[in-house]
Amino acid sequence: MLPTGITDACGPTPSAICKWVWNTTENDAMAETARWFVERPLKIILILLVSIVVNRLVRRGIDRMVARLIEAREKEQEVAEVESNKLLAVMGNRARRKIQRLAEQGDRSRQRALTLGAVLRGISTGVVYLLGFMIALGELGIDLAPLIAGAGIIGLAVGFGAQDLVANFIAGIFVIIEDQYGVGDWIDVGPASGTVERVTLRTTVLRDAHGTVWVVPNGQIQRVGNSSQLWAKTVLDLDVAYDTDIDLAATVIKETADELWEEQLEAATIIEEPVVSGLQSFGADAITIRLSVKTEPGEQWATGRILRARMKKAFDAHNIEIPFPQRTVWMHTADEPAQSSTAPEIKIRTDLLESRSGADAED
Repeated sequence: MLPTGITDACGPTPSAICKWVWNTTENDAMAETARWFVERPLKIILILLVSIVVNRLVRRGIDRMVARLIEAREKEQEVAEVESNKLLAVMGNRARRKIQRLAEQGDRSRQRALTLGAVLRGISTGVVYLLGFMIALGELGIDLAPLIAGAGIIGLAVGFGAQDLVANFIAGIFVIIEDQYGVGDWIDVGPASGTVERVTLRTTVLRDAHGTVWVVPNGQIQRVGNSSQLWAKTVLDLDVAYDTDIDLAATVIKETADELWEEQLEAATIIEEPVVSGLQSFGADAITIRLSVKTEPGEQWATGRILRARMKKAFDAHNIEIPFPQRTVWMHTADEPAQSSTAPEIKIRTDLLESRSGADAED
């Protein structure tokens, strides 16, 4: 049991400093003075020092995470630049522009990672110092229970009202960390697809092929299809008639695609030799032959349109039929039932000839 004087001066759980002062002086005023002006300031200073150390450790961890992100992006960029350098002799200025575009994308990813690091450092600093401040208030004898209860109620209300905002914010952080897409990429996010115009921690802004601007909250993006990462591919399923020479058709398709590959058009840059995969399927009216072409990202659609136009001309030049659905319709009048499968057709044709002859006579 503690003496009544020490509990009055130092409280029910006296510290070593207050107890030492009281035992030395047996003076309640001096013990209480030491408690308020020595012990508690020292605790507050210790709390602040611990907060500073914890904040620095957290910031250092965030800096290391950002550095790893930047290092991973730089490695991916180096691999892409090596591939572009291999094509430099063939593609010339287009390869140089690709290298420049890769450099710009690398700078963009680096800036996004640095921005994310700054945001996380600011949040961590605020949280750590807020906790330290509240602990320091508790050391000053301030009852934090009503404050914590009120903050909990307000936080619960804000959490229910802003849960979508928090989900969007967290999803935006992962978009930046994983570099899922960036400005200028053509993406499909489900509700909309188009070119990315702006990426923030809350929303992604797209502009589709019709010029419509879509603002999609990051939290509502369940999956992302990016058509602008490093390379793209155009796959054409070309239909030919059943009586077509398959080897001839495949040869014509390959030669036409190779001609476009050798031309290296500005808007249709093919980066690898086109591949004719062969017979793809047997349809109701045609045989399908598949052609695969690897292109620069974002140029697969223009390449596909040019290839289709050239395939049509090449098929016409080699008398390769592009089939279309054909149907034979048998007709007969209600009072003259059909006698055989050929009679109605002959009758219809005869009637058509008679009607045409009568019309010519009238003219």
